[in-house]
Amino acid sequence: MPKTYRLRLTRLLDAPRRRVFRAWADPNEMRRFLRPHEDWTTPSLRADARVGGRYRLTMRAPDGTTYATGGVYRVVKPYERLTFTWTWEDGHTAARFETEVTVLLRAEGAKTRLTLIHDLLPSAAERDGHREGWTGCLRCLRAHIEGGV
Repeated sequence: MPKTYRLRLTRLLDAPRRRVFRAWADPNEMRRFLRPHEDWTTPSLRADARVGGRYRLTMRAPDGTTYATGGVYRVVKPYERLTFTWTWEDGHTAARFETEVTVLLRAEGAKTRLTLIHDLLPSAAERDGHREGWTGCLRCLRAHIEGGV
């Protein structure tokens, strides 16, 4: 079996777990932050956040280039955990690899400790590229939840 890489990011958000979970489970909210940079858009997003449900999203860069990804929800534990596959469509360097994302939520008083783990990445370069993308998504998530954007 080839070596795979793991990315792990943690953020403390000034919002209760229910609020953070809703952002990750509601397609209308997901499209507001699932993008790697603030100047990107998410023109299409469909999601059925239940075990076996599917999601698909398209992100658009300022130059008009689009990137599409999708997958299947494997674990949906309200207010605590989401696990889903992540597969890039044609045109992305990792298009032929199915990876897995887990979002863990832990209450810390009125705040939420979010841990995002992206597993099974095929190379250190893909891990590092996804680190940049997920860092931007988490920045957009924070602005959406804490700033009401």
